[in-house]
Amino acid sequence: MRIGLQVPSFTWPGGQEAIHRTLAEIARTADEAGFYSLWVMDHFFQIRGVGQIDEPMLEAYTTLGYLAALTTRMKLGALVTAVAYRHPGALIKQVTTLDVLSNGRAYFGIGAAWFEGEAEALGLPFPPVAERFERLEETLQIAQKMWSGDESGFEGRHYRLTRTLNVPQAISQPHPPILIGGSGERKTLRLVARYADACNLFVGSGLDVVRRKLDVLREHCREIGRSYDSIEKTTLGTVDLSEGRMSAADVIELCRKLADLGIEHAIFNMPTVHEITPLHVFGEEIIPAVEGM
Repeated sequence: MRIGLQVPSFTWPGGQEAIHRTLAEIARTADEAGFYSLWVMDHFFQIRGVGQIDEPMLEAYTTLGYLAALTTRMKLGALVTAVAYRHPGALIKQVTTLDVLSNGRAYFGIGAAWFEGEAEALGLPFPPVAERFERLEETLQIAQKMWSGDESGFEGRHYRLTRTLNVPQAISQPHPPILIGGSGERKTLRLVARYADACNLFVGSGLDVVRRKLDVLREHCREIGRSYDSIEKTTLGTVDLSEGRMSAADVIELCRKLADLGIEHAIFNMPTVHEITPLHVFGEEIIPAVEGM
């Protein structure tokens, strides 16, 4: 099993003047500790469940470029990009640039978006949910075309590109892995089966729910003749290694249960990651214990 790190909050001691230093220490330590991947959210305001709306939030792709310069091994991505916030032609160029400058370490994480409040506040497009899924599928088709070297353009219901030129091309082959976030059984998981290299499910919804979602994905793959095993199964969850909450053994046991379900890549966020000690615990105790799962 591979272990990833998500950093969803930048509310740390020292205020905004210290954000760049703290994030740099987190990134370098995680890279050295053996984390497989590092992720940030694609939000402009902090989200419920993580903090208050007016807490610090960094723009995802600028942050990922900063992280690319600080690390050498970890994969990098947004978990996940909100499809409505960027035109797909520009977005695929951003992800390609990240892949080139990180020497082939980019993921393309994307989803249908949900935080209408931040979009409305900043004047960003946020169409109804059915249209967002249509735009998501067109974005995935545009990504395939731009990463294939096909410059013939794209004509869809929502997007029109007269020339899908993308130079330099991505270093990752055949392209940066496409990860679709979300667990909707009729639309999201069907898009995973058709277009994605990876899915992402929430551990917080419960292991039984994760198992059911994987069964649904398997059936979608069967229906279109896609190999279920060709899709990387990832999860997102929270672990708190503060004294009295969770131990390394608890995290290892959770990873074992996820591996038994077929999860290959478990991504965690940690409320006290800025203290750095939790990263050392992962590097010294957890990652070595789960690598063979």
